[in-house]
Amino acid sequence: MNELYEFDREYRRTYALVCGCDEAGRGPLAGDVFAAAVVFDEDTVIEGINDSKKLSEKKRELLFDEIKQKAKAWAIATASVSEIEELNILNCAMLAMKRAVEQLGITPDICLIDGNKIPQELPCKAEYVIKGDAKSQSVATASILAKVARDRYMKEMAEKYPQYQFEKHKGYGTKLHYQMIDEFGPSEIHRMSFLKKYYDKKNK
Repeated sequence: MNELYEFDREYRRTYALVCGCDEAGRGPLAGDVFAAAVVFDEDTVIEGINDSKKLSEKKRELLFDEIKQKAKAWAIATASVSEIEELNILNCAMLAMKRAVEQLGITPDICLIDGNKIPQELPCKAEYVIKGDAKSQSVATASILAKVARDRYMKEMAEKYPQYQFEKHKGYGTKLHYQMIDEFGPSEIHRMSFLKKYYDKKNK
């Protein structure tokens, strides 16, 4: 058995339904933040999973379908750009994770949250797991679902706003992205709070 499966199995000694939860898209300058929640039956092992950032896009896409097929329950949720502007990105990452857990259709006994913070008002007990996406199968698979779903969404945004080339940088603050913002100005899906420092610096 792999180490990530074993990590979850230790929790299953106490909790029958273990949920993993992670988010994607806290850092980009544009687009919604995504989160996913995943619950597996006790004997389900997904081979080849890891923190989504360490896997190739092709590998993530293959695992995306396998995870959805093999999970007992899964959900993907978002918080919008307007919510990010109103509530800040950390609160919205927590909000997206809370929404994902609530949309599972079942109530887990415990939710393992990647990182060092726990969303408020979850419907179950929760613990955070630092670097959880490299330790827990449930968290790692949630990380993959959130990342693939967000990348697909950014590709859709690239069709809607082709001038920014979102398909290349997925909204992150790359040199190319900043060049496009300079040339075309921000779009409706840019997070203006994230661009504030950039504009402040430019206007000095």
